[in-house]
Amino acid sequence: MTISSLPRVVWLYTLIQSLAVSVGSMMVIVGGVLGASLAPEPAYATLPVAVMITGTALSVLPITRLMRRFGRRPIFVVVTIVAVFASLLAAKAASDLSFALFCTSALGFGCALAGIQQLRFAAMEAVSTDLMPKAASTVLLGGLAAAIIGPELATSGRDLIGAEFVGTFLLMAGICGVCTLLFLFTPSSKAQASEISGDVRSLREMVRNPTLIMAIVAAVGGYGLMSFIMTATPVHMHVYEGHSLDHTKLVIQSHVLAMFLPSFFSGWLISRWGAARVIMAGLLAYAMTVILALMGSAILNYWTALVLLGVGWNFLFLAGTTLLPLTYAPAERFKAQGFNEMLVFGFQATAALSAGAVLHWLGWQNLLLACIPLILMLAFTLIWWQKNQSAPAAVAN
Repeated sequence: MTISSLPRVVWLYTLIQSLAVSVGSMMVIVGGVLGASLAPEPAYATLPVAVMITGTALSVLPITRLMRRFGRRPIFVVVTIVAVFASLLAAKAASDLSFALFCTSALGFGCALAGIQQLRFAAMEAVSTDLMPKAASTVLLGGLAAAIIGPELATSGRDLIGAEFVGTFLLMAGICGVCTLLFLFTPSSKAQASEISGDVRSLREMVRNPTLIMAIVAAVGGYGLMSFIMTATPVHMHVYEGHSLDHTKLVIQSHVLAMFLPSFFSGWLISRWGAARVIMAGLLAYAMTVILALMGSAILNYWTALVLLGVGWNFLFLAGTTLLPLTYAPAERFKAQGFNEMLVFGFQATAALSAGAVLHWLGWQNLLLACIPLILMLAFTLIWWQKNQSAPAAVAN
């Protein structure tokens, strides 16, 4: 099977992903920089980004339940409309120099992103089991366009209209509106009776499957570590080290590009090498990230570290995503997916929320050193999972 054999809807999801993720990358850049100028204390500089991620974590379970009841398309449309209003509220916050209003808008963005994150599952449900890794990696390819669109719009819109960054948020509102229209052309994909009937195990029973644990740990650990370092990077570069916004944009832009560029081949790697080797490669990339970032504060150090951070995230997150459907029955899919997403974005929110405070109170080097125990924990989990591969799987699709 080749990637060209994927159905058209997967490519439509990929287009929407490219636009939606560009909004997320714009918020990462603007959230830290504008947050630092609006925050009452330097330690709160990354609070808007953390609030956005917290909104995602809190919204995951309600959104997956709504999708199970009403289908994916109506909820996708609703969350993008929420993103439009959040963008307009952020423009108002930038105009009024209101930190509280900016954090409120970030919460709305987070709720919307909780729905957008379901795109990869929607794509996998549109193909056969053997094409699931390719479908998931193809949707993640949408981030390539986002790596270019997002940072460019974030900086070009900075002084476009009125106060600083008002134009950026108005551009974000337009992008979210386009996503709303595109979702109208996707299938309703409401769960069939045969898909939601049958016995549904408790979470306690489901997590007895080592593969489910590995899938969640890979996604949770990968996302959390990436968010912890990425959220602090623009603040440390621009505010603490005095690097220009253009240089900061270049590093974040390259990082987002590195997050999604491996999707050209990471789905194939998982099919050929297996998830375990891809997870190990991701952990090695994370280890190199810490080492290179500790070596200095030159632009090259930031750039190489954040590129490796993006590659490591792609390997860990995609491997976890493709392992997850192997651990639940069709009737359990929304329950398992919601539980996975809640943990992923809950941990990401904790990482982003703590990044600013850790950076302010402990410094950049200690922030990086704090990542080492988590990388080791992920490695030990991988070894444990491989030893338990012979254990019977819970339920396959």
